[in-house]
Amino acid sequence: MRKRFEQQLKLGSLPIQETIIPTAKRSGALPGLCAALKEIFANPNWNEKVFEILDKAIRSEKKHTGRPGMDLWQIFVLSQVRLCQNISYDDLHDMANHHTLIRQIMGIESSFGYEKQKIGYQCIIDNVGLLTDETVKELNNVIVAFGHEVFKKKRRQHCP
Repeated sequence: MRKRFEQQLKLGSLPIQETIIPTAKRSGALPGLCAALKEIFANPNWNEKVFEILDKAIRSEKKHTGRPGMDLWQIFVLSQVRLCQNISYDDLHDMANHHTLIRQIMGIESSFGYEKQKIGYQCIIDNVGLLTDETVKELNNVIVAFGHEVFKKKRRQHCP
């Protein structure tokens, strides 16, 4: 029984919409990816496009009962981080459990004093591995289209 995303926040959880993205020039590609993911999550049209692809790829032939698995949003974020950073599953496991920005974009970061959710190494491999090359290409096309729409809007606002 996999959900798109757990809508009900747990006590101490930090909402994705409140994620602060660092804007320092030397911070690499990860903050840009996280900013795009945050906007996709907050925009219902693009959010729905991403979840349609993920539903088709992961949940279409599965029963909708049973124990809960990793949320589709978490799988999506981890797959995009892995591609963006070109990292191994070992590094992805480390980032999923210790990188605050990634954890907050995934929706699993909690504030000080609350127990942190940990994701197992094999769980990451099993879930991120569900996305085939075709699915990843389809998701990337959506992200690129989203980027084009956002940048066109920004260019129009600045032109006289």
